Amino acid sequence: METREPVTAVVSTATEADPAEVPLPLSLAAQLESLLYVASEPATLNALAATLDATPGEIEAALEELSAQYQARGIRLQRLGNRVRLVTAPEMGARIQKFLGLEEVNRLSQAALETLAIIAYNQPITKPQLEAIRGVNCDGVINTLLARNLVQELGRADTVGHPMRYGVSFDFLNHFGLRGVHELPAVERLDTLPLSRTEQEAAAGASTSDSEADPTTPPPLDADR
Repeated sequence: METREPVTAVVSTATEADPAEVPLPLSLAAQLESLLYVASEPATLNALAATLDATPGEIEAALEELSAQYQARGIRLQRLGNRVRLVTAPEMGARIQKFLGLEEVNRLSQAALETLAIIAYNQPITKPQLEAIRGVNCDGVINTLLARNLVQELGRADTVGHPMRYGVSFDFLNHFGLRGVHELPAVERLDTLPLSRTEQEAAAGASTSDSEADPTTPPPLDADR
């Protein structure tokens, strides 16, 4: 009887290249722009560098390149710490709200603006530190700012009682049309902090009413919500 040799299957060891590893005919800045465009949350520089197989320095250079390109366009890069995201140009705020049918947000009270300024220039800052500067209880105004997403909790301080630390948020930057905290005015010029469109109109209306009644009487402050 004729015997047959066992048949051995030959399996190729070649594997398809991972699409994520294939070099792209795009600049690093263009690849970075794509990631920021699809990101639902602000992206960290480390995550961007790891995804694009780039160094933090290369990511920084690409961000600078994008930022320069965006000056003549309708979008901007917005940074807070080591996080970055794409946003629309602040000059388009009113027209975007009109296009989307969004209602203007209620303007902030003077107490809220004062508290925001202190947090912005001293972050991270705890409530006891904030109250020491303002000289009043800040529970209500902090809760208001948290509810408006203008400030965020940054974890507890490693001090007695472990109070919560606060800092400004991306919504704070959006509200005042800033690309980052580096664009905040000098401390001695806090009165130049830009107002939102609603606040500008309200301030103009208040000035008109006050001048008709008594130009020496300051306008009443809004109660914290």
